[in-house]
Amino acid sequence: MSRPHSPPATAGRHSSLPHNDGRIIAHFGRQIIIEDGQGQQHRCSARRNLPPLVCGDYISWYYPDPKSCIIHELKSRSSLLARPDGRGKQKIIAANIDQILIVCSPLPELNEGLLDRYLVAATLTSINPLIVLNKTDLLERKQLENYQQRLAIYQQLDYQVIYTSAHEDVAFNQLSQCLHGKTSILVGQSGVGKSSLLNRLLPDVHARIGEVSSATGKGRHTTTTARLYHLPDSASLIDSPGIREFGLWNVSPEQLAQGFPEFVRREDQCRFRDCRHRNEPGCAVLDAVEKEEISHERHASYLRILASLEES
Repeated sequence: MSRPHSPPATAGRHSSLPHNDGRIIAHFGRQIIIEDGQGQQHRCSARRNLPPLVCGDYISWYYPDPKSCIIHELKSRSSLLARPDGRGKQKIIAANIDQILIVCSPLPELNEGLLDRYLVAATLTSINPLIVLNKTDLLERKQLENYQQRLAIYQQLDYQVIYTSAHEDVAFNQLSQCLHGKTSILVGQSGVGKSSLLNRLLPDVHARIGEVSSATGKGRHTTTTARLYHLPDSASLIDSPGIREFGLWNVSPEQLAQGFPEFVRREDQCRFRDCRHRNEPGCAVLDAVEKEEISHERHASYLRILASLEES
């Protein structure tokens, strides 16, 4: 990985210097690390009139003097992944993402509610989701079969699922192929092995690996800020901090059902156009749940998310 680059000592005033294009690969407080078109890294600050900048943003920048690098323009974003912060305001995690790798594991235990929230966010922002069950080497055969049954619900909805472990090369080759030519982001709970996956995909990174607390069964945070790495075959991978909860940003109760594809296929059959698929008469979704054409667990997850949106 190249080290942050300094300008030549002969750099003149910004009025006579060309403005350069680049991409943000990390953000540490006020310090922003960008990468230019030649792969050189630069430490920059941003003009105060710009909105908050995040990992993955495309920007324009210049050197006003030999010791300063200034970002002066934010390019249009093709996509962004965001969630509410502790005060209910938008917190953007990363921008210009093609694919979300939702990493789960048996330890900490697979949380379908969190998985469903990520899938809703991905669907509503037109970002392709990929479910990764990591640490399968920790499972006995019958345990693995149980997880496969739980995730089969998602495969039936055309979500791709990949099973990975520390000793399985075939799965990692499959995962690598899914990353080709895309900017992907690793998301998931702390302790599910995102940093281990990154180290396997890109051994020179040496990302810090956290342990799972034996007392809580929850992971400890080791990645503190999103960072973009380059992989072979024109792929980029953003490692994001682990979280235990993922709130949905700017999603109304009316929009929520659009994040459940099995609901979308049936909602035009509901008696009422504003049906919330909760207890309304003539609801085609409830009828499908009753007939076991829609998973009871997925519908229950939808109702929990719906209740949280109505409370906020």
